[in-house]
Amino acid sequence: MPAIASLEYFRVPPRWLFVKITDEEGKVGWGEASLEGHSQAVEGCLDAYRDRILGLNAECVFRIFDIEHIWQLMYRHGFYRGGPVLMSALSGIDIALWDLKARRLGVPIYQLLGGKLRNKLKVYAWIGGDRPDGVELQAKGRQAQGFTSVKMNGTEDLGWLDSPAALQACVDRLKAVKNLGMDAGVDFHGRVHKPMAKQLAKLLEPHQPMFIEEPLLSEHIEGIKALSLHTTTPIALGERLHTRWDVKPFLESAAVDILQPDVCHVGGISELRRIASMCEAYDVALAPHCPLGPLALAACVQVDACSPNFAIQEMSLGIHYNAGTEDLTSYTTNPEVWNIKDGYIDLMGGPGLGIEIDEEWVRRSSKDAAPWTNTGFIGPGGEVREW
Repeated sequence: MPAIASLEYFRVPPRWLFVKITDEEGKVGWGEASLEGHSQAVEGCLDAYRDRILGLNAECVFRIFDIEHIWQLMYRHGFYRGGPVLMSALSGIDIALWDLKARRLGVPIYQLLGGKLRNKLKVYAWIGGDRPDGVELQAKGRQAQGFTSVKMNGTEDLGWLDSPAALQACVDRLKAVKNLGMDAGVDFHGRVHKPMAKQLAKLLEPHQPMFIEEPLLSEHIEGIKALSLHTTTPIALGERLHTRWDVKPFLESAAVDILQPDVCHVGGISELRRIASMCEAYDVALAPHCPLGPLALAACVQVDACSPNFAIQEMSLGIHYNAGTEDLTSYTTNPEVWNIKDGYIDLMGGPGLGIEIDEEWVRRSSKDAAPWTNTGFIGPGGEVREW
């Protein structure tokens, strides 16, 4: 079996980082290592990982099919491990290796994970933007696209203790979407601190949001646990947890109902699959976070297809971050795999990730592509607020 011959990465609009691995026979696999706002850091890590992988080829330590060995090597041999940067770089490599292996065998990745247990997957899309507005009109647009579920930010930036009146607009937005017959998740985005989060969760509860996401920052596990006892609305989180060990205390403390790991931040398909199985053991639903590119979404779908506890998949189609630039259907030659009908997408059956990358488009767009940044929020006193 051939070894890895090259590892390349491509920074492409709107804010994605693609990874391409080529073996000695010229076979290719694609992955995604996007880490919103930190592309340069991940690129530096990929440089180091590339040197490590290619430097071991002469020793015949591993070959491209030995994905678990490569994963463990990248994770454990550096002494310092985990965190968003290291795990995002590892994600890009892991996803590309799974794509390459499955393509060489002529099967979808999910066939190598035990096989599918569903033929279609429930999906949802974003509305409202970072400062939520216009949700009723945008929700109608999503209905026209075939979605039955959406997600929106709950609030603009808030102070640690803000006016209770600042919360009523969130309730009104949720009611407007629910009146259209759609389900809606409400993302607190970690920007709502405990004194306000308790109030907002209580106000939303009568209107039955699908879930409330990141009601507090993930470092406040004790606060999330307390909040979960304060409301019957399901608690969702996970995009800022980067390994199974980060997830473990949330499961053990029963602080989460829906886990949202990001395949680009947790170490790729290998770790997402392990996390999904951990969640099943605690009766926690899986709803992978994915406001990113087509490679990330295709990787999520491979795990969703074979996870009994899969609930719903986030899609970045038309998300506000993509406005005026490339979208989910860009950089591929088979964008029809993302067609939505009655709130579902069909499970793709093609080899590997099931999508076909237009490499010429990727290389053209990556030239002089600027790293994506967000401006953040500043409060009225000049203080930095959570984004």
